[in-house]
Amino acid sequence: MSKVILVTGGSGFIGSALIRFLIDHTENKVINLDKLTYASNTSSLDALKTTNRYFFVQGDICDHALISRVFTEFQPDSIMHLAAESHVDRSINGATEFIQTNIVGTYTLLEASREYYASLNNDKKRLFRFHHISTDEVYGDLEDEGLFSEASRYDPSSPYSASKAASDHLVRAWHRTYGLPVVVSNCSNNYGPFQHREKLIPQTIINALQGKPIPIYGNGLQVRDWLYVEDHVKALYCVLVNGAVGQTYNIGGSCEKRNIDVVNLLCDLLEELVPNNPNSLAGVQASGFKQLIRYVTDRPGHDKRYAIDSTKIQKELGWMPIESFESGLRKTVAWYIAQQNSLLKAKIR
Repeated sequence: MSKVILVTGGSGFIGSALIRFLIDHTENKVINLDKLTYASNTSSLDALKTTNRYFFVQGDICDHALISRVFTEFQPDSIMHLAAESHVDRSINGATEFIQTNIVGTYTLLEASREYYASLNNDKKRLFRFHHISTDEVYGDLEDEGLFSEASRYDPSSPYSASKAASDHLVRAWHRTYGLPVVVSNCSNNYGPFQHREKLIPQTIINALQGKPIPIYGNGLQVRDWLYVEDHVKALYCVLVNGAVGQTYNIGGSCEKRNIDVVNLLCDLLEELVPNNPNSLAGVQASGFKQLIRYVTDRPGHDKRYAIDSTKIQKELGWMPIESFESGLRKTVAWYIAQQNSLLKAKIR
């Protein structure tokens, strides 16, 4: 049976991948509510302009009246909440927008959802879900051993992760206090096509293609668990459809890599796939893209290591990542190379 799914932040990197998946692989109707900030990329959804199952509403999740109108007009069966300020560096330089969107915005969305849920008949109530999509950064960082589980203690390091931790707690409180049927997921680092150029992988690819310095924070030994975005969105839909109300599911790629190793692998792939790139500085290809690497002052409070234990979602819901890091990274690099002229001119977001 087809449903109506409201996706907040659907023009962002993960949100747009989710919407493409929902339109391509389900019969659901999808409403995208997005403020269209610097992190949005409307071209990521251009292919959906001809479908009659996709609707776009520009707006802010802090606008209670707007959210209520969207609920009244579209009558969603589920909400997948991805709208968030998510760039750690920007949160360090100015936390106000992160507090407003991630905390106040989530509160506003929860309150509007609670009111809407109370108005539904019992059959619609049984169908309704509020899926809050969060990050593994709420857990802080790890030493050389161990994994984040759903029972891990919250210990956020940055204004971004603190604001996401606060939103996680709000969602769980609205379930426990008001009975709102929620599910929560926390994911590891995503990568893939259409990612904002400030993130490590697209920044490395774009800078290399332009012959610009490739910055690495500190010593580059920070470890991240990498998850291909298309694997992630399949997991998100799995949680929405099959997840138990009130439960949390950690979603990771079981793929730990040091930042410097990721950059070196990207340089190797670029040298293989663009041996005669016209955008690079003269002589870069002759001596390799790795000569562009520059170590820069480390980020304040930079977490040392993230690693996700996805046992729960794998055992209870049957989800597993399909892409290896090598195959996913090759697809990502190939996409950026294919798009490089238009993306570089448009300064991809």
